[in-house]
Amino acid sequence: MNNDLRPPSTVLLADAVDRVLRKSCEYLSWVYAILIAVILLQITLRRGFSAGLIALEELQWHLYAIGVLFGVIYAQATNSHVRVDVLQSRFSARAKSVTEIVGILLLAMPFLFVVFIHSLDFVAESWRINERSLAPAGLPWRWLIKSMIPISVGLMMLAFINNLYRESVLLIRGNNHGN
Repeated sequence: MNNDLRPPSTVLLADAVDRVLRKSCEYLSWVYAILIAVILLQITLRRGFSAGLIALEELQWHLYAIGVLFGVIYAQATNSHVRVDVLQSRFSARAKSVTEIVGILLLAMPFLFVVFIHSLDFVAESWRINERSLAPAGLPWRWLIKSMIPISVGLMMLAFINNLYRESVLLIRGNNHGN
C-alpha cells in the first residue's frame, strides 16, 4: 500500500527549487510596475514639457530587459512556456519525459552553456572599463545591466537542471504526470 499522500508527479527537491525560482521572479516582476511609472514620467516630460530625458529612456530598456530575462525563468519554473504540443499531446507520460530529457540535454543546456560562457567575458570587460552609456546624459554603470545576463542564464540553467531532475525521477518512478 502506498502511504505517500503527495500527488504522483511531486518531486520534493524539484518542487522546492521551483518555489525559490518562482518567488524570486515574482519579486522581480515588480520591475514592470516601475517600468510603467518610468514610461508615464517620460511621456509626461516629453509631451507635456518637451523635455524627455535620455536616462529615463535607457532606464526603460534596462527595466524591460530585466523583466524579460527573469520572466523566462519564471515560465520555465512554472512550466507555462510555449510548447509545440501537436505531437507531444499524443505521447505517453514516459515518452513525454524522454522527450523533455532529450530536449534539455541536446538543445537547451548546450545553448545556455554557450550563452553563459560568452557572457562572462562580455560582462568582465564591461566591469573592467566601468562601462557607461555613450549618451552624455545617459545612465552610468552599464555593467550592472549586462551582469543580469549571466545571472539570469545561470538561473535558467538551474531551472532546466531542476526540470531534468524532475523528469528523470518521474521516469524512474514510472509515474503518469500531466506535463
